[in-house]
Amino acid sequence: MTLRLGLATAGADGPATIALVREAERLGFDSTWCGESYGVDAVTRLAWLGGQTTRIKLGSSILQVPARSPALTAMTAMTLDQLTGGRFILGLGPSGPQVVEGWYGVPYGKPLTRMREYVAIVRAVLAREAPLTHQGEHYQIPYTGPGATGLGKPLKCILHGRRDIEIYTAAVSPAGLACAGEVGDGVLPLLMDPERDDLIEPHVRAGMKRAGRTADFQKFDIAPFVPVVIGDDLDLCRQPVKEWLALYIGGMGARGKNFYNDYAVRLGYEAEAAVIQNLYLGGKKAEAAAAVPDRLVDTVALVGPAARIRDRIEAWKAAARRGSVGTMILTKADVAALRLAAECVHG
Repeated sequence: MTLRLGLATAGADGPATIALVREAERLGFDSTWCGESYGVDAVTRLAWLGGQTTRIKLGSSILQVPARSPALTAMTAMTLDQLTGGRFILGLGPSGPQVVEGWYGVPYGKPLTRMREYVAIVRAVLAREAPLTHQGEHYQIPYTGPGATGLGKPLKCILHGRRDIEIYTAAVSPAGLACAGEVGDGVLPLLMDPERDDLIEPHVRAGMKRAGRTADFQKFDIAPFVPVVIGDDLDLCRQPVKEWLALYIGGMGARGKNFYNDYAVRLGYEAEAAVIQNLYLGGKKAEAAAAVPDRLVDTVALVGPAARIRDRIEAWKAAARRGSVGTMILTKADVAALRLAAECVHG
């Protein structure tokens, strides 16, 4: 099983972040990942981290698809990859309608149709087999629609990049997981129960079958985010994970359109997910966090004393042996947590 480090999306990076990433690099972590939302972009931070490290790979978790044209994302991926000696991994996500329409000011549309087109265009740019053309529902290249000059022409990227840059897509819904199986080299689920293969793997397999791909999980990576908080006070360690879960289950989406709330329901927490959402959307964030069950935290995260984490990480290692998990992207981790995880996984 591969270990990776996930960095917080919000907040400014500084010396502490560099120290953490360099320690992950020293411990043999495969990569470090940065996300973005409506305030902090991933590309700037990844470029900055690339200049401060030498070996560790750099992943975007995720670049928001509606924020950039696919050609721009391909250019960004190639540039970062070239500047860092082939260390870039491209993670993409559709985001949700509140951010897409409320922040980027573009239609939400059909996110999975857009993702399929987007990945196809990025791969075409990376391959450089012909000048770029694409006629789809979301993207037309060259553009010939309203307002076009008629002067657009197919172009081939002038940069010769690495055509095998890996592409991951973020997903937790069955349809999103299937889309990842169709077009991606891996999937980035925000949450995962390592003992519930049925919630992720069958949907990825269905997408692979639809695309005519061989269902080979040695070549397709399931890479969930796993919070790790080490300390002697179990309740205190659970608290930041509860706040994180409350944000996603309760607030990352509108009522009736929250993929993380739906996923919590599939994990077996239907009543609890409804309570968390009602509290969070009602402005009662502390109460929403308190409503997150301890059992859910213990399922999706590694929390508490070192001995407890060593015991719980065995479930993740068992999932890796089954092929249901290829990578753990550790979040909320400090140096002590990184060292403990490396000891447990690498020996």
